[in-house]
Amino acid sequence: MPYFDHNATTPLTAVARETWLRAQDEAWQNPSSPYRAAAQVKIRLEAAREKFAILLGDEAERYVFTSGATEAANAVIGWWAKTLPADALIAVNPTEHPCVLEPVKRHFEGRIKWLKVSSEGVVDLNDMKVCHLLSDKLDRVAAALVMAANNETGVVQPWNEIAGACAEAGVSYLCDASQWLGKLPAGGVGGNGFVIAAGHKFGGPKGTGLLKLAPQSEGLRAQLGGGQERGQRGGTEDFPGIAAMGAALAEAEQKKVFLETERLVWRGEFERAVVVAVPGTRVIGAGADRLWNTVSLVMPFADNTRWVTRLDKRGFQVSTGSACATGKGGPSHVLAAMGFDAETAKRVVRVSSGWETTREDWQALAAAFEAVAGELRV
Repeated sequence: MPYFDHNATTPLTAVARETWLRAQDEAWQNPSSPYRAAAQVKIRLEAAREKFAILLGDEAERYVFTSGATEAANAVIGWWAKTLPADALIAVNPTEHPCVLEPVKRHFEGRIKWLKVSSEGVVDLNDMKVCHLLSDKLDRVAAALVMAANNETGVVQPWNEIAGACAEAGVSYLCDASQWLGKLPAGGVGGNGFVIAAGHKFGGPKGTGLLKLAPQSEGLRAQLGGGQERGQRGGTEDFPGIAAMGAALAEAEQKKVFLETERLVWRGEFERAVVVAVPGTRVIGAGADRLWNTVSLVMPFADNTRWVTRLDKRGFQVSTGSACATGKGGPSHVLAAMGFDAETAKRVVRVSSGWETTREDWQALAAAFEAVAGELRV
């Protein structure tokens, strides 16, 4: 079936699968054990850490392997809650993933400064004057969270500029790069404060992720604790999973990300075809810089679950939005922050492709939208 829900999770890439199987055969031992075979696994683990440092930037020792972005986000935000002044505020992009928003609300209730976003979901540097906001001592903003790219709309944030503003103001910064990595060049991402990501978002296995520590975060290292990961995190390292995650990202960097321009053309053709075939359809964030693989459509009629079900019957897997929020019910917080009312949000369908998605797949999906529109009008 043509799969158009890559922002929820991606299939394991062939190179990741081969790497995982080989590592399971050759390097399955616990890297903390005292014998030679385990020491060899430890050496390979450190080589994997070096690979991520090369791909993203910064020093290898700052990279900690986790079970995913959720664990990493909770670690950083929990550390902030323990170490920042009791009256410190935390500036948060309201369209962040739930893995960031939930611990923020839990630890900083009453101390959150919600950043304003445009109608297209972009943190507006010109209107907000982020540099002045963060440096204004009266605001007591001590940390900021702005993702690299949104999982529901694909809208890209000015994360690099925000990171620079935070560094200049002495404000701690956390960037969720889960949707960026594997789709756009990773170079430079690691130079921006704390960075979190999940391997299954770019062709790696589930249960693997990373946290890039910011400078002056030794206290967080101690909080993560344990004798593993150079004392940065407890728990036996899953080397096969880590190696597979690294292989997936390296392949994307070496063979895929430069294909963005071509994929943007295919996405644009799909959007135009659906808008013509189903009059009244709107593309969310159409005027913003977006990931080449993501399209969020406001359909002119019918609940989005009906569109998803009908398209599924025709062999196309799409989504109503964030997989993490689907089971919770209620309107999307991302769309609400962008000014969409609850009724409109119920008609939003998210399409997210992968590198293996062909132009013909996009064209077939557009035709399926037209066919389903005819069914739902009846």
